[in-house]
Amino acid sequence: MNDIIEDENINIQVEHGGERIDRFLSGNLEGLSRSYIQKLLRDGNIEVNGSPVKANYKAAPGDEICVKIPEPEIPEILPENIPLDILYEDADILVVNKPKGMVVHPAPGHYEHTLVNAVMYHCRDRLSGINGVMRPGIVHRIDMDTTGSLLICKNDRAHQILAEELKEHSITRRYHAVVYGNLKEDSGTVNAPVGRHPTDRKKMSTRSANGRHAVTHYRVLERFGSYTYIECELETGRTHQIRVHMAGISHPILGDNVYGPSKCPFKLQGQTLHAKILGIRHPTTGKYMEFDAPLPDYFSDLLDMLRRKYKFSL
Repeated sequence: MNDIIEDENINIQVEHGGERIDRFLSGNLEGLSRSYIQKLLRDGNIEVNGSPVKANYKAAPGDEICVKIPEPEIPEILPENIPLDILYEDADILVVNKPKGMVVHPAPGHYEHTLVNAVMYHCRDRLSGINGVMRPGIVHRIDMDTTGSLLICKNDRAHQILAEELKEHSITRRYHAVVYGNLKEDSGTVNAPVGRHPTDRKKMSTRSANGRHAVTHYRVLERFGSYTYIECELETGRTHQIRVHMAGISHPILGDNVYGPSKCPFKLQGQTLHAKILGIRHPTTGKYMEFDAPLPDYFSDLLDMLRRKYKFSL
């Protein structure tokens, strides 16, 4: 999910018109619900060509839309009794296997049923406060439809140490994925800056004017004719990095209908991208530790099916 920053002006130029502005913006600003956009319209926080408009205004080609995201009152984020798949826990850290479809932390219009709500219930008042009430304990994140290992810090000291590890790229993050196509090489590196897409704010892109340095290393695990099972290791951690990088070399993630084909040839419950291995130096002991999150059933079932088909086709 792309971040929407509070107290920010977002400028969008319309290329294809004819759609109601509330519908157009809800389709181009991930993280803002249509009802929240309608409230911004009612409050005069959305202007087209310098003037406020109503929700039924139809966007026209060439329109310049300015969306003003006001700094909101900080909502009360409440603990929720949501089961967690815990891979490891001690007095300093919690490592969980995040399921598909769960947002990591609250955002405007989405303050319930997130991983943070679940972790607040589980940890009670034992969470670091460095990232404020919206992201207590959160050191890094993964996309809503990406599954796998996620690190939570229970105190500020652990958070500061691990955040520095993340900044220095010394945390190990290895993802498993199935991509379209048969990769030519057994391993490789994608070194391409990643930033917000120049025309579609729902996407990130390697062609952004303000892209940030991004490096992904990959290696082939298994080949299945038109599909390849790979492992990707992050050297950096930009939004949608693996998805953008693999699509950029013409091997998008299977099931990713944002950067890949809109129709998937298999019945999947989401994109086949899983944060499998997370490795850190423990903030207290200094000992290196690795955590391995099992693949979700739909992912492992797909691999079993591809293995049977590939073996049969030999």
